[in-house]
Order: sequence, then structure tokens, then C-alpha cells
Amino acid sequence: MMKRECQPFRIMILCLVLSFAMVTIPTHETKAFSPQVIQQGATGDDVIELQARLQYIGYYKGKIDGIFGWGTYWALRNFQEAYGLKIDGLAGATTKNKLVAASKYDESYVKKNIQQGNNFTYYGGVSLDKQSSPSKNSGTSNAGNTTNNAGKTTNNTGGNQSSGTSSGSTNTVKYTVNNLPEGYSANDIKLLSNAVYGESRGEPYEGQVAVAAVILNRVDSSLFPDTVSGVIFQPGAFTAVSDGQIWLTPNKTAEQAVMDAINGWDPSHGALYYFNPDTATSSWIWGRPQIDKIGKHIFCK
Repeated sequence: MMKRECQPFRIMILCLVLSFAMVTIPTHETKAFSPQVIQQGATGDDVIELQARLQYIGYYKGKIDGIFGWGTYWALRNFQEAYGLKIDGLAGATTKNKLVAASKYDESYVKKNIQQGNNFTYYGGVSLDKQSSPSKNSGTSNAGNTTNNAGKTTNNTGGNQSSGTSSGSTNTVKYTVNNLPEGYSANDIKLLSNAVYGESRGEPYEGQVAVAAVILNRVDSSLFPDTVSGVIFQPGAFTAVSDGQIWLTPNKTAEQAVMDAINGWDPSHGALYYFNPDTATSSWIWGRPQIDKIGKHIFCK
């Protein structure tokens, strides 16, 4: 009789133990991302985690800064392609779940290094103490703007950047179509070349470089989209897009003009706009502060 009375008690104890075990045994990730779909232009903790996880498994090579720029976009697409997911450059629930299963995220390590302004990476299989060091950038804020020796203002907040040449110095790396700076893809170069050719073929070479520089300046400006494609295809931004000349096959001159702009040459001196005074009818563009005229184009702020 006593044994029968104890049996329900034992079952209850067993259930409590199992329940406790289910609560305390850690899963692969106890907390990962928020419910939102992460996409280009997003910033914050979700993007930091996205970049860190993509870097952990070797897809993202850029700076973990919490800004979803072009480099993050292509890293995510490459991950989606490799793992048989829908390739859209969006981090929705399915993509995030697959990424969580394939990677690890040490939130404490990543955020501590960001807060301290350290130079760091987060690659899997490499000891963390070998992936972090104090920043050697003594005179420039990582979050601000710097100006290179060609006069081009570049934003160092995770979007696409120019050559990274600091004021008064010479860029030690000559970027080419086969050796692009972080954040640029071959598709970016092709699209930039198409835009330069469609907008400025027939202009002096300096003027073609200036057109490329304007596009890069817009990418770096908070007033415009932070990707090459976003800037070029912004509604009404470029005549070549409106009339279809963007799809003409560019020549090598246009491509070289793009690479010169990426390497830091900005004949427009930081311009965000340009126009042809012979054809422009907008009173607004005529009212912009003018910087210089190269060929048929006036470049302005």
C-alpha cells in the first residue's frame, strides 16, 4: 500500500527534474537576432550579429560595425547560395535560423571590441586573443569622415569607401578590377562603368573620373543610399538611367575612370551633383553652390 502511494510522488519528482533539465540545458543559441527582417540600410545589434556570424564562417571580410552596406549584402547572398536558401540579400527567419545553426556568436567579445574602438575580426577556428588589437589610428575617428589627398571625403562607417588614402600621404595599394577594396564587388565596378559611360562618354577623361567620384561621394553621404546600385538607380538621379543609356556597353576608358576614382582621385572636389548648363532646365540645380566646370558639366555641392 505504501509503495502505491509513493509512486505518484516519484513520478511528480521525475517530471520536475526533467522540466528543470529542459530549462537549464543550453541550446546552440539561447538568444539570436530580433524578429525583424534585416536588409540593406539597417543598423544596430542585429547587423552586428549578422556580420559577426557571416565572418565566423568566412563569408564576410569587412569591418564589423553594425551598418548593413554593400559588403554585408554580398556576403549574405553568398551564404544563401552556398546553403541552398533563397538568394535575395535579406536576412529573414529562414536565413537567420540557418546562420545560427552554422555559426557561433560571442556577443561580449564583439561588442567590447566595438566599444573600445579596437581593430578586430571574428573568424571561427582562430583564437580570439589573436584577433584583436588596439586601434593604431591616432588622429582619425573610425566613425567620422576623413579626407584623402585628392580632396575626396570618405565616410568610414561601413559603407563603400574610396582608397582610404589619408590627407598628405600616398595610397600604398593600387586597386584594380582584380584587387578591389573591401566593400566593392565586380558588379559595382561594372555598374559604375556603365553609369560613367552613359553619363559622360565624350567628356574629357578628368570629367569622367569626376562623374564616378560624384557617385562614390553620394554613397558616402547620409543624404543618399549607401550602395552603388542604390545611388545609381535612385529615381530621377541620372539621365542615363531614365533614357536607358545605362545599359550601353562601357569602354575601357570608363572602367579606368572608375578605378581612378576608387583610388582616391576626385576632380569634382567632393561634389554631390553635376549638370550640363546647355540642357539643364531645373532652377533647383542652378541654385546649388558650384565648385568647378569640367568639360560640359558643372559640379556642385
